[in-house]
Formats: sequence, structure tokens, C-alpha cells
Amino acid sequence: MTPPTHPKTPDDIPHWQRMQFKGNKVWVALDADQKPLVKNGKQLIKYQLDQPHEYWVQPSNLVPLDQAGTAPAGAKTRKNPRSGPRLTDDASALPEGLCNNAICIYTDGACSGNPGPAGIGVVMHYKENQKEISRYLGIGTNNIAELEAIRTGLLAVKNRQLPVIVFTDSAYALGLLTKGWKAKQNQELVADIRKLVSSFKQIRFVKVKGHAGHPENERADQLAVASLKGK
Repeated sequence: MTPPTHPKTPDDIPHWQRMQFKGNKVWVALDADQKPLVKNGKQLIKYQLDQPHEYWVQPSNLVPLDQAGTAPAGAKTRKNPRSGPRLTDDASALPEGLCNNAICIYTDGACSGNPGPAGIGVVMHYKENQKEISRYLGIGTNNIAELEAIRTGLLAVKNRQLPVIVFTDSAYALGLLTKGWKAKQNQELVADIRKLVSSFKQIRFVKVKGHAGHPENERADQLAVASLKGK
């Protein structure tokens, strides 16, 4: 069966099966024969059946649930968002409109040489408000610039009771802030950011691919590079 290109409601899909996707329970679309709908090697999922948002994801990221509705032993799970910052590995997996009710912060660091002249770029959105930050740091490393961009963005948030989503292309920063990596360098800076992160009621970090055409991420990169000019 050829899956519909854009199913609009749950009624467009004959069957839905409960599964786990990257630690979250989701609904997976099945055809009339109760086989997964597949398009370009991906399967269709929804987080909530009564919402219009739908996503095509890699089957390898889907884990069956047992009859009790829990993941089988050995399945990978995410941290409870209430116990610490949450990580989303793929920006494309975020529900549409998520930034409508959250402060979204896009960060990037730039370094001419490593170490060398370093700078940061930050783009912030909340509803109709937008803020951009471009700042030269002096001599530093690329990792310092990436971390400092995140810290600068978080410090610019006035209301820490609001949900915050931080977008970064730095695997180094994500490992330190969401995966429990031990800081061998930049320990004071990392400790300061971790303390800052803990002051937010709800915060999520999202991994974006650098230089992949993501508008806000590209803008943050431009701001970081611009800070180095003339230095």
C-alpha cells in the first residue's frame, strides 16, 4: 500500500500502534494489513492522535512496547525532563510550533585558529520578540566559544519560569550539559553553565547540524563570524 503523502487526521490511517521513539511514547501508523506505513524508508508517527503534527522517522529509532506499555529491558530511554536538561538529537523530530510558546535560543561560536580570536553569535525568539547578540571574546578555543554562546543566551533570558529550548551544533557542549561528560578543560565555565541551567524550570537542548541551511543557526554563525572582523 502506498502511504498518503499528507495524512490530515487519525481517520486517514486505518490503524495506529503504540511504540517508543527516542524515549517518548508515540503512535506509529499501520496500513489496512496492520503493517507499518513506509515512505522513502521511513515510518509515520504522531505524538498525539488528536493533534495534526506528524513525522517520518527512521525505523531503527522505534522500539516496541510490551503489553504493559513500557519499553522492553535494554531499550534506550531518555532522562526525565524534570530531573535535568533534556536532549533532542534531531531538530526535525520536534513538533511543529514548539517555539510558539517557548524561548528558542540559537547559539554558535567562531574561532580563527584554535586557539585564536574567538566570538559568539546568539539569536533568540519568543513570540513576536527577537534579539541578536554578536560579541568578540578575545583569544580562545572553539569549544570555549560554543559554551560561552550558550551561557550568553541563557543569561539573556529574563523569565526563567518559561520553557527554553537551546539549539547548538556543538557535540562537545551537548555532552557536557546533557550527557554527564566530565569536563577535563574549561571546568569553571562548564560548572557556571550547569548551575545556570539548573535555575530554569524547563529547558531542552537540541542538536542541529551546522551549515545545513537552518535559518536561525546560520544567522547565529554569521553573528559569531562578524564579531571577529577587525580583530
